[in-house]
Amino acid sequence: MYKLFTDGGSRGNPGPGAIGGVLIQNEKIIKTFSKTIGHCTNNQAEYRAIIKGLEIAKELEIKELECFLDSELVVKQVNREFKVKDKDLAVFFVKIWNMKQEFKRITFTHVPREQNSLADKLVNQALDSN
Repeated sequence: MYKLFTDGGSRGNPGPGAIGGVLIQNEKIIKTFSKTIGHCTNNQAEYRAIIKGLEIAKELEIKELECFLDSELVVKQVNREFKVKDKDLAVFFVKIWNMKQEFKRITFTHVPREQNSLADKLVNQALDSN
């Protein structure tokens, strides 16, 4: 089973944004990503980080994936516990919903920031490099 840890953030909310993520298999890091994404909100960055992670998983032909992120709102939205009321977030939600269909098994779990420290670090590195 593969694990994907993602994070997104913006300084100023909205402000300059970045995403980061770590793909792990058997406690070994397979791939990381980190990049700036321009002006956005924290929630937009969180969604874009998941999308980037899912794109990488798809490229690697991963069929079973556990996703972990520290945004409780986004987790509850992608798990359909909360409705997506923001029209900008709805576009990202639909993209993730469609991408989910390409996996045999996929889960989204909220974790405390401390358990998502590497993805968080990658976001801050991207923001600091700008």
